[in-house]
Amino acid sequence: MRLSFFDVVRVGSSGLRTRPLRVVLSALGIAIGIAAMIAVVGISTSSQAELDRRLDALGTNLLAVGPGTSFFGEASHLPPTAPAMVAAIGPVTSVSSTGRVASARVYRTDRIPATQTGGLAVLAASPSLLSTVGGSLSAGSWIGSGSAPAVVLGARASTLLGISEISGSGLRVWLGGRWFTVVGVLSPVPLAPELDTAALVSWPAASSLLGFDGYPTTVYTRTRPDAVVPVAAVLAATANPSAPNEVRVSRPSDALAARSAFDETYTGLLLGLGAVALLVGGVGVANTMVIAVLERRAEIGLRRALGARRGQIRLQFLTESLLMSLLGGASGVLLGVVVSFGYAAWRGWPLVVPLWALLGGLLATLLVGGLAGLFPASRAARLSPTVALSA
Repeated sequence: MRLSFFDVVRVGSSGLRTRPLRVVLSALGIAIGIAAMIAVVGISTSSQAELDRRLDALGTNLLAVGPGTSFFGEASHLPPTAPAMVAAIGPVTSVSSTGRVASARVYRTDRIPATQTGGLAVLAASPSLLSTVGGSLSAGSWIGSGSAPAVVLGARASTLLGISEISGSGLRVWLGGRWFTVVGVLSPVPLAPELDTAALVSWPAASSLLGFDGYPTTVYTRTRPDAVVPVAAVLAATANPSAPNEVRVSRPSDALAARSAFDETYTGLLLGLGAVALLVGGVGVANTMVIAVLERRAEIGLRRALGARRGQIRLQFLTESLLMSLLGGASGVLLGVVVSFGYAAWRGWPLVVPLWALLGGLLATLLVGGLAGLFPASRAARLSPTVALSA
């Protein structure tokens, strides 16, 4: 007699219904492995989607020009005319620059020892800096182009100086041997992280009050998105025609892309750990099925005596193993999705779990369940009715 699909499922699930606790414990290993793999893929995909969203908002068409070193390894500098010369390039849409004021340090008060700089830099900044680098203010206003002793602090710099908010009482910091009024605080700038640990003053104020030499240390350049590569190729010669080999050109968005590549490598490692957990779960299912065959020899012998063929016995126990694994796999997929969505929502990322990961998790579950149940099912099918009934 040929068993229908529903008969196979009903017979295969009978062993699961009679030993629910054992089934749950065996399926738990499968569930943990699948949940780990789904969560890793979901979190990684959500992180990549967040990075793509940030790059779309910030743009990948920002280039940074800075001084390199001379042929003899000495530090070089960009000419003061570098920003104007770069702005003359046709596809360039905006240019701004910063210049490091090497002799100036910034402190919370004038009572702090000079050696405790906190790693904060003082930079002269162009009026258009924020719009060029895609930055914004979390509080206050921008310094503008005046020569007043006003300063805007980077996000990290404000934290290190213990300044959490800007009030109307004229909050000041000790900068370059004189008091500067804090007029604003920056939000973190992903494409220019060096601004996060800087105190920014206007170009005229840096020149007249702090003895700034006027050499730009970074020229930020926005280009048309379709002209990034050709503009990058001519930036060095344009910024410093007399010594283009002493100019360093970079693309800040590449740093974010490099971090994404690192995340992908880390994801691969975690997927490997999830696969190990899945393998351990498969061993647990196989062990459960071997014990089930030993405990149910009388049932097997009775079914054989009533006319069940070896193939039907084999199919029964193989189906039982597949159903047990599928139960763990489905639970693991659900748990992995919940963890992925919860983590992404906590970080404020887009909620993304690829469909291929869900289907791959279920297929991996069926594969593990089939391999785990193959030996016990074959062993059950080889039992003769007389030996099984006499056990």
